[in-house]
Amino acid sequence: MAAKLNPYISYNGNAREAFEFYKEVFGGELAMNTFGEFGASDSSDADKIMHASLETPSGFTLMGADTPAELEYKPGTTMSVSLSGDDGDDLRGYYEKLAEAGTVTMPLEKQMWGDEFGMVIDQFGVSWMVNIAAPQG
Repeated sequence: MAAKLNPYISYNGNAREAFEFYKEVFGGELAMNTFGEFGASDSSDADKIMHASLETPSGFTLMGADTPAELEYKPGTTMSVSLSGDDGDDLRGYYEKLAEAGTVTMPLEKQMWGDEFGMVIDQFGVSWMVNIAAPQG
């Protein structure tokens, strides 16, 4: 298997809800395990998600987890998830679904470099960038 790069997102107790939402947006196979399933059944984190992974039909992989109680949750402002490619219909659909309960920070529209590009912060505070490559030729 070739190396791959994917985001790993930390949540403040709502990883299950976030990953169920992302499965609705992107489709695919979702696997989630709780801290309780891996030996922390007596902890306050027992029902929280220790690891979630979503493998989508488009080849995207999203991973994440709830932040355990003993660690400080620090929402990130320096991370974005970038979706790019040339399938405009799929990418526009992802953008629209992510924006439904989120905040559009840049409308998805043609940019000076020729591609369509937009940005949105979803309902869980995650920043997304969507770039649709201009047709070649």
